[in-house]
Amino acid sequence: MTRKPVTIHDVARRAGVSAGTVSRAMAGRPGVHEATRHRVLEAVEALRYTPNLAAQRLSTGKHLSIAVIVPFFTSAPVSARLNGAVSVLANSPYDLIIHSIQTPEQRDSCFQLIPHRRQADGVLIISLSPRDDHEVASLRRAAVPVVLIDSDHPSVTSLPRVVMDDVAGGRKATEYLLTLGHRRIGFVGDRTDNPFHFIWSRDRQLGYRQALEAAGLPPYSGLCGEGEPSRAGARSAARAILSTPDRPTAVVAANDTRAIGVLEAARELGLRVPEDLSVIGYDDIEIAELIGLTTIRQPLGASGQRGMQLLLDRLVGGAVEPVREVLPVELVARGTTAPPAR
Repeated sequence: MTRKPVTIHDVARRAGVSAGTVSRAMAGRPGVHEATRHRVLEAVEALRYTPNLAAQRLSTGKHLSIAVIVPFFTSAPVSARLNGAVSVLANSPYDLIIHSIQTPEQRDSCFQLIPHRRQADGVLIISLSPRDDHEVASLRRAAVPVVLIDSDHPSVTSLPRVVMDDVAGGRKATEYLLTLGHRRIGFVGDRTDNPFHFIWSRDRQLGYRQALEAAGLPPYSGLCGEGEPSRAGARSAARAILSTPDRPTAVVAANDTRAIGVLEAARELGLRVPEDLSVIGYDDIEIAELIGLTTIRQPLGASGQRGMQLLLDRLVGGAVEPVREVLPVELVARGTTAPPAR
């Protein structure tokens, strides 16, 4: 005998609520008491209820999907943010459509198409900032709500976004090295004219420069290395500045992956870490703890969670006051930093 499919009304009867309450509870919408939501989810699990997404799409007039646009989604920081965003959708009816940007051309095309996007109910943009006022205006005209994570621009005032204070993070990393006694401190990051328009390396370098200037040590141009956004690019840039006669005794890397490139360059040149060279990264991805890397920790997963929640709030409640939430960063001291050798 064929088992009759479980319906939302079966869940409602078991939980002692209306079908509408079941729908709101599963979507994570406001207005449902936490005890009621818990009772509904227990009924869903007990009955093994699977929502009929096609019926929901017809009844609500929505696609019940969210487009997430990310660069290189296999990179550790992006993956952590993406996991945070996905965790918020666990009890919602929304599917995720991931667009992984691999080339500058894909990035530009995506920004051009966002205003006309109709295949999703909302768009989450992670770690890709608008290039100029034209792209900002384009996002404002989008047919669906747009929320930015780790993405910003001075003209973005009408879109919700969750950002890190990368300038403060770069400053904090450099100040720590200064307190250890370092005076010749280098920086290894991405090219300022990178085609993806990543801004986090630029902002972290700005914080590095601010800390040196506050200490009366104007940055030496010969101690700043720029390269391709990869470990190999950082290794090449680090090798150049570490091969100079008056090399730095410490290096701030724009992120942990770049820091690993710096460590590789140091090893190739016969420099001991931290005896001959201190290295500090940024992000605190999983491998940073494994290799004992001193770094700046940013709340990667939390930023993804908060950004997705802001988007769901807009989808459920309509117009939401644009916010710019700045999440804090902190220093994590490990074994790749020490006072300079005398």
